[in-house]
Amino acid sequence: MPKFVDLWVYLSATPLFGLTATLVVYVLAQAFYARMAQAPWANPVLWTVVVIAGVLLATGVPYPTYFAGAQFIHFLLGPAVVALGWPLWQRRQALRARWGRILLAALLGGAAASGSAVGLAMLVGLPTEVVLSLAPKSVTAPVAMGIADKIGGIPALAAVFAVVTGLVGALSGKYLFGWLRIPTDANGWAARGFALGTAAHGLGAARAIQVNADAGAYAGLALGLQVLLSALLLPLAFRLF
Repeated sequence: MPKFVDLWVYLSATPLFGLTATLVVYVLAQAFYARMAQAPWANPVLWTVVVIAGVLLATGVPYPTYFAGAQFIHFLLGPAVVALGWPLWQRRQALRARWGRILLAALLGGAAASGSAVGLAMLVGLPTEVVLSLAPKSVTAPVAMGIADKIGGIPALAAVFAVVTGLVGALSGKYLFGWLRIPTDANGWAARGFALGTAAHGLGAARAIQVNADAGAYAGLALGLQVLLSALLLPLAFRLF
């Protein structure tokens, strides 16, 4: 046992610990997700976060030590987001025909996502900094942190809200769309994907890609539009009002 403890102390202090732990846990979570027929509650991102957080808390490994290795995966988020452009290029004809409706849907969806969060937070009397941190909750976490910083929120808290929002959207989207009886034809998949990308950013887009190619393409489009529109309009709106 002492030798094992010494080995653990050594490994947990190396940069490879974070990378190895993340990859191993995610591969196992992905296998479980596939075994459960991609049930939303078995989302591999959710369980990877839960397991890694539990391991760090149980072993006392500081988050900076873990992230020293995991930051390589963090770097790959950029190329992964750029890769979402390929499905859009394949559907460029349909996008040209629908660009006006798509832009309007993005504006209304983003306004509803931000406005409902801010309104409810103000209604229950949350502190101003928390309210402002909730405003960009449906934008991918790095951009949400930048927006929160600009409008007077707390960047770290905005990142937490963004991740939680993405997970909730990825977990509940299937059941919500079924309850709303949104069809599963070509137009229905496009609507489902766009809604997931608008409300649940990257995590919603990842879920949409796993379910249907059209849904994934439109989720990626919605994700990009929300990043652009929110970064431009949210700071302006809070400055004015």
